[in-house]
Amino acid sequence: MIKDHLSQRVSNLKPSGIRKFFDIAATMQDVISLGIGEPDFTTPAPIIEAGIASLKRGDTHYTSNHGLIELRQAIAKNLFDLYGVTYNPANEIAITVGVSEGLYLVFTAILNPGDEVIIPTPCFVSYQAEVELAGGVAVEIPTYLKDNFEPDVAAIEAAITPKTKAIFIGYPSNPTGAVASRETLRKIADLAVKYDLLVVSDEVYNRLVYGIEHVCFPALPGMWERTILLGGFSKAYAMTGWRIGYVAAPQEITSMMVRVHQFSIMSAPTISQYAALEAIKVGEPYVMEMLAEYDRRRRLVVKGLNSLGFTTMEPKGAFYVFPNVESTGLDDQTFCERLLHETSVAVVPGRSFGESGTGFVRVSYATSYEKLEIALERIGKFLKTL
Repeated sequence: MIKDHLSQRVSNLKPSGIRKFFDIAATMQDVISLGIGEPDFTTPAPIIEAGIASLKRGDTHYTSNHGLIELRQAIAKNLFDLYGVTYNPANEIAITVGVSEGLYLVFTAILNPGDEVIIPTPCFVSYQAEVELAGGVAVEIPTYLKDNFEPDVAAIEAAITPKTKAIFIGYPSNPTGAVASRETLRKIADLAVKYDLLVVSDEVYNRLVYGIEHVCFPALPGMWERTILLGGFSKAYAMTGWRIGYVAAPQEITSMMVRVHQFSIMSAPTISQYAALEAIKVGEPYVMEMLAEYDRRRRLVVKGLNSLGFTTMEPKGAFYVFPNVESTGLDDQTFCERLLHETSVAVVPGRSFGESGTGFVRVSYATSYEKLEIALERIGKFLKTL
């Protein structure tokens, strides 16, 4: 049998709940999709033009495995200007094919079979999968609405075993929109020191915060040498299709990630690297413009969902709302299926992001204000049929 020749590790992976509803929605007419975490904005024109210009110059060849030195220098300067954290662009930053490849590189580089990674949930669907693909064990620590989905540091400490290699954090959070406080992050930092652990911090939504500061984890005292930082251009610069991200870490760790990268990818797309370089140079006004619009949508959706009777935390980052739908009498899976088929509005069941997401749904407001208004109207009509 063919299945006897397949990888058990891959066979055991759970299918993505996000893609399931996206694929169903793609077969339907007049669907308003609030399920995919992708900006509806087109990449700003100067960034597109920079990519086109690189092609016209003939920059169609491989770059260094680490990526363009000019881009690494720009990222290093940007991180220092924003957060005061310092990386050597020569050997402590590597350009990746989105944060997704960055996740693969991190866990492949640091995990031995059976090593454990503690992951607060609900969280993005790839985190546990990438740990498992690298031969590690994902240890989920639930977070709760009553705590604004911030991790319970005592629960993290209770989960630490001799096999624990790292603590993984992803704030601002996909799917909850939560932003961990400096106090909470300092306590996690203390655990990392106490138990000699690494911290992997996915900060791809770092520029999308509303009225508060983003705390860059490696900038915390004593954390630079223990942190692997993941960042990218997809969300803030509306560059999802360009597939460009980066990892930043001490040289000893970065060199291991690049060793994996050089055999699996070689180098990130050259055209995308030049576009990312231009994004850092000229993109700030566009980031601020998109952020203001996300904020406007965020306030609309939170107010709308609360007025419909859902318990909804006000998100402080990213572009997601995570309402509890248990008041409808439906579980999150059934709610999403019926909402899609009966009203053509697509959202994602919270359980897709870990068991602690059960009873919630993820609503992305990375779509137009007008479509969000229509979606809220359809949800309201749907509730009246229950």
